[in-house]
Amino acid sequence: MNNFHTDSGFLQFLVFGFLGLLLTFSIVFLVLKRIGKDPKNLLPINFANRIKIPLLLIIIALVLRIGLLNDVFEGSLMLITGHVCTLLLIFAVTWSCIVILRSFKSGLMRKYDITADDNLNARRVFTQFTILERVVIFLLIVFAIGVALMSFDGIRAIGISFLTSAGIAGIILGFSAQKMLGTLVAGIQIAITQPIRLDDVVIVEGEWGWIEEINLTYVVVRIWDKRRIVLPTTYFIEKPFQNWTRTTSEILGTVFIYTDFGISVDALREELTRLLKTTPLWDGNVNVLQVTNATATGMEIRALMSSKNSPTSWDLRVFIREKLITFIQQNYPDCLPKTRIEYNDKPNL
Repeated sequence: MNNFHTDSGFLQFLVFGFLGLLLTFSIVFLVLKRIGKDPKNLLPINFANRIKIPLLLIIIALVLRIGLLNDVFEGSLMLITGHVCTLLLIFAVTWSCIVILRSFKSGLMRKYDITADDNLNARRVFTQFTILERVVIFLLIVFAIGVALMSFDGIRAIGISFLTSAGIAGIILGFSAQKMLGTLVAGIQIAITQPIRLDDVVIVEGEWGWIEEINLTYVVVRIWDKRRIVLPTTYFIEKPFQNWTRTTSEILGTVFIYTDFGISVDALREELTRLLKTTPLWDGNVNVLQVTNATATGMEIRALMSSKNSPTSWDLRVFIREKLITFIQQNYPDCLPKTRIEYNDKPNL
């Protein structure tokens, strides 16, 4: 049995379908490419290249659908073509939505410079969009799978239950996957409340580092010595941790020096001011030197200074500590920490 309505009709469909496919794809692709070249648009420059494959698949699915409506196919081929057309359209539309979502995010994030010194607002927006983007993509994929299953009569019930049995699935998953659901919910909660943001400086598990990745189920912390700590998202909801850049990237650094009582604190204070003015590591805001403690053996002197961010603060603290020690060695060598012993050589009577 012939699966085509007429051979001549099928040939006409192939010719005109191919020409229409080529013409439509070329026009839409060139329009998107031209729009992407305008920097005023949210679309990135390479948006047309990103979406060209799903766009081509959508046009192919539409051409096949036109052929089905015009009875070009018959019999079993019509059924197979119908299913292929439906699945192809679902797959292409889902892919297109993901590409559009990511392109929209890229275009929006061009307005924010995450590499700037004062990048608090940029990191806040970038963190929210990154996590919400992953949530939306996950939901799109789940929805597409459910719709694809519903396109088959034999397994339509599976597709319907895949989309509508959230109550039963919730009860089952509630017992078998509590931790997994907890991490997913924690990831969404981090996107909304933002206890951490990308590039935040944190101290977790006794380690100092930056937030490098925030995913739905885990967070990657880049340690100062290039190691990575991978933590579940629930860690940042349930456990205390230090966030040094929660409200601003500026940070205060401290340097402790221990000396004898004979040192001139005013001279040390003047030297601190001179040193800070000679280095670009200091942001020019905080410059304090105080005696914070005194014991039987000497004094504890604290130098307090400010810098634009935590890496710079570390370098500034190291610089000031080295220079103050050198200053004491050269100008007050007798005022280095010492232990006093009183020796009485008088004979006992």
